[in-house]
Amino acid sequence: MNPLSRPGSGPAPRSVSLSQALRSFDALWSPRILTTVNDYDVRVAKAEGEHVWHVHEDTDEFFLVVEGRLTIALREDDGEREVVLDKGSVFTVPRGTWHKPSAAPGTAILLLEPTGTATTGDAHDPVPDHVDSTTGHAWHS
Repeated sequence: MNPLSRPGSGPAPRSVSLSQALRSFDALWSPRILTTVNDYDVRVAKAEGEHVWHVHEDTDEFFLVVEGRLTIALREDDGEREVVLDKGSVFTVPRGTWHKPSAAPGTAILLLEPTGTATTGDAHDPVPDHVDSTTGHAWHS
């Protein structure tokens, strides 16, 4: 059964266990799409080390730390700053803001972004091998 099913398009939607979804893959910085809300993907990812400086010109990016600690560096008009998020914390990076997430070992995050949004944004620095530049991968239980 697919948790992404929409009314009239197949099996009825069902609940999704975050812990089960996170146990189902090991790749870092490679989000899995758990479900959709209107035109937004609800994605989970395991994170460790640094992501890449990037920007989403036309959309905000929502982060919820499920496990561990996430630090988001931000480039703003008055300079750079960091926002540190512990388990249970949320933060929204405003559209048009260059940012670079980094994570402690064992970190898991939930993201809310418009369907089709690239994980490396509309513009980015060179993407390291450990970062998956994707619009998300379908999650299957």
